[in-house]
Amino acid sequence: MKKCLLVLLALLVFNCSEDDTVDPTIFNENLSIIENLENGVPVLDITNTLGAEVLYGLEYGGGYIYHVDEIDGTLMVATNYSQIGTKSWGDHFDLTNGEAFGDGEFNTEQIVNGNLADNSNVPNGLEYGSDDYAFKIAYDLNYNAYDDWFIPSRQSIEAIFNNLHLQDIGNFDETLFYWTSSKAGYQPYVMSFDSNFGGETFLGSCFNSNAILLVRKI
Repeated sequence: MKKCLLVLLALLVFNCSEDDTVDPTIFNENLSIIENLENGVPVLDITNTLGAEVLYGLEYGGGYIYHVDEIDGTLMVATNYSQIGTKSWGDHFDLTNGEAFGDGEFNTEQIVNGNLADNSNVPNGLEYGSDDYAFKIAYDLNYNAYDDWFIPSRQSIEAIFNNLHLQDIGNFDETLFYWTSSKAGYQPYVMSFDSNFGGETFLGSCFNSNAILLVRKI
């Protein structure tokens, strides 16, 4: 009889242990969103349960989440880098590139490669002649433990204004203009976080110096 009781107790302990095993990659409502992300819970599992907006403004991956791709679960984060002062655009040459979410990654690389070329023979072209320009700085940067930063596209920086700055997140400087990586011909789009500008980008000049805002994809 005593032996039977011991066997029964062992089975109960074993079954309880199996039932108590928790897969950390399954969304757990008792944990914070960040804890779920750090446990490897897929972004879409979180958004399908709570919606994408719960992620906006959370500090993660070196910056603040401002965009969620609800098709593939990609996150985009942003951080202010204006503390280094305003920086030049770089070479002045004709380029029209992307404005959508995520286009900033290719735009930044495209502008850096364009600066490697001799643009002095391009109509209205001008060689800047230094690597101390916004896009090269972002391209080479290792910051907040990450080295895949780029300058945001037009659509991205407007989302940063709406999803972060209007919520008092990110410490973006309202007295400065920020570069975007989107360009129409010889004119780049720039952004002010002063609400008087309406949270929309507008065409600026490559001959100005503006502040840097960094973004990365996760």
